[in-house]
Amino acid sequence: MGIFLNSAAPYSLYESEVKKPYFVDKSLMLEELFLPAETGNSHICITRPRRFGKTVMANMVSAFFSHGVDSTEIFSKLKIAESTGYKKHLNTHDVIRIDFSRMPRNCNSYDQYIERIERILIQDLMEAYPKADIQEEDAVWDSLDLVYERYGCQRFIFVFDEWDCIFHKDFITDEDKKKYISFLSSLLKDKAYVLLSYMTGILPIAKYSSGSELNMFAEYTMVSEEKFSDAFGFTEAEVDMLYARFLKNTGKPLLSRSGLKEWYDGYHAKGGERIYNPRSVVMALTNNNLGNYWTSSGPYDEIYYYIEKNVAGVRNDLALMVSGESVEAKVQEYAATSMELTTREEIFSAMVVYGFLSSEEGKVRIPNRELMERFDEMLQKEPSLGYVYRLARESKRMLEATLHGDTQVMEQILEYAHNTETPLLSYNHEIELSAIVNLVYLSARDQYRVEREDKAGKGYVDFIFYPIRESDDAIILELKVDHTPEEAIAQIKEKEYALRLKGKLAAKIHHTGRILAVGIGYDKGTKKHRCKVEKLKG
Repeated sequence: MGIFLNSAAPYSLYESEVKKPYFVDKSLMLEELFLPAETGNSHICITRPRRFGKTVMANMVSAFFSHGVDSTEIFSKLKIAESTGYKKHLNTHDVIRIDFSRMPRNCNSYDQYIERIERILIQDLMEAYPKADIQEEDAVWDSLDLVYERYGCQRFIFVFDEWDCIFHKDFITDEDKKKYISFLSSLLKDKAYVLLSYMTGILPIAKYSSGSELNMFAEYTMVSEEKFSDAFGFTEAEVDMLYARFLKNTGKPLLSRSGLKEWYDGYHAKGGERIYNPRSVVMALTNNNLGNYWTSSGPYDEIYYYIEKNVAGVRNDLALMVSGESVEAKVQEYAATSMELTTREEIFSAMVVYGFLSSEEGKVRIPNRELMERFDEMLQKEPSLGYVYRLARESKRMLEATLHGDTQVMEQILEYAHNTETPLLSYNHEIELSAIVNLVYLSARDQYRVEREDKAGKGYVDFIFYPIRESDDAIILELKVDHTPEEAIAQIKEKEYALRLKGKLAAKIHHTGRILAVGIGYDKGTKKHRCKVEKLKG
């Protein structure tokens, strides 16, 4: 066993995963690799956002195929044990497993980075295949050629994790990127010793392999290919299973199944399957708490990085997406590899690739509450977002004024919104009204679950603010164009929205606060807003 060649590390790491209380058996994914491993010279690249299980799966692939450690104890208990080809491939191959995110000590150049990889791999080969007569100064691919020729056509499975890691390093130049792509091509392309190369990362390879260097890879992304879609992230059925396990193991559950969906669902595979962020689900169940786990390591400015080159081009779309709407966008995932993100499509493509947005049927959206909180934070801290920033900053004052029935302040804030350069305030479409209401009540999300109720064309917009704490006031908000706020409140009463709210509140908390009806009327002729707040009877 070596550091890269038939290493014991992948086995130990995957064994630890299998023993964890919220492990999900995705071993059937290995079936998809049996045929490529039999035909030879096969190349697969799977890209997903970070924390979507890429490393766990890479360790699984290595532990299963490698004969470095007998992994029967693990896999005999998993689904793959029932598969045809299980015994044929279990621990019967030489596997070269490299985590490309590992850096040399004090690494500050590409040469340092790649020399470490070459040195370790050549040392492994020299120890395992002494008759190949490999020299330390030999190129890695020449060394592997020698092994192939002198050890009876010896072939390898290559498992590369985080293939694109160096593209995120400040010390990497454009010339370095070309050298790295050339390195991978020289190592893998048209090589007799390659049985299978299995590579994972965040960035698709298409951009950097614009020529023919890595065109032998079949790429599988979340957006473009259905194959492998259920192997990364958790499906609805898997989250159901994990939540049932959680209820069985937890004496006092503090989170609900619907909470997991609200916080961590929202991604879509090519085949239409809904996908949950796996790390966040596991952390929430482990801690018995809904929280921001996936994005906690990357603050709001990581999101802002992608939009800062063209704030004006995406500002209105952000306002709509923060209100829960989808916006049309042509997502081309290769654009995310460009460091010069200037067009709207490039920006949204990058955000899809990195998992900040989800894409479905030609539209992008903020996938869940975990990400929505980061977008909310950005909107309230980045002045360059213009009117979006200014309205978001007013949201705390708007909520306080509403709870205190201070309609004068409410009208002043709405007037301020209308008098800025707010292009969304045309009041021509329901979604534009939704965006503005969300912006001026953005801070309410700290205390409320804000839901927009569809009324099948019977009116404009209707929002219900469900309080998180039982003593806080609930709010039903109706916005009307060319009607008075009194008429808006009359509609709230007529449609008995309060009964619907009470039913949902009773199912979750013992609500002791008031239920406030809020009517907002806008007169197109005078371009004035009027507000009214009324306590609904019991």
